[in-house]
Amino acid sequence: MSSRKPFIVGIGGTTRDGSSSEQALAAALRMAEARGAQTQIFAGRDLQLPMYDPDPGTLTAEGKKLVEALRKADGVIFASPCYHGGVSGLIKNAIDYIEEMRADGRVYLDGRAVGAIGCGYGFQGPGMVLAQLRQMTHALRGWPVPLGVAINSAVVKFKDGECSEPAISKQIEIMAGQVVDFAKMQIAAQG
Repeated sequence: MSSRKPFIVGIGGTTRDGSSSEQALAAALRMAEARGAQTQIFAGRDLQLPMYDPDPGTLTAEGKKLVEALRKADGVIFASPCYHGGVSGLIKNAIDYIEEMRADGRVYLDGRAVGAIGCGYGFQGPGMVLAQLRQMTHALRGWPVPLGVAINSAVVKFKDGECSEPAISKQIEIMAGQVVDFAKMQIAAQG
């Protein structure tokens, strides 16, 4: 039985520091740490990467840092705002960098639990974002955890890292726990 802590990578936010999606992601990672995980966040300005280019030799230092963290990850949590009915370009571009893992022994997100958070000003958009993040996770061979979190930012507010709605905070906690628990099971299975 391995005593290694699961390593969870969070990818989310907008170019605006402190966006709802970034704060929700940070809360999820704090909750993952409380369950015994190590975490690393790539948010906002960390994600202002060049458009992904699969040609060899084009990966920037920032892109390499993201890909290396994902290679080490036991789990991932995505958090995207809803832009015009879908995942933001910033988050989609970061996800496209996972293509660098196409020839790895553990291809793409294979064997990793993936949590998803969608934020948007209304009820419809966050659900669309969740569906898209889950679809991308499947395409990348990841394991979407059962609970995804849809946040209506017209109602739910974050201040100093705290969520205004206890029910949403609890959903974030459950989702983060599912990612960590699955990662621990995978680590234990590998011995």
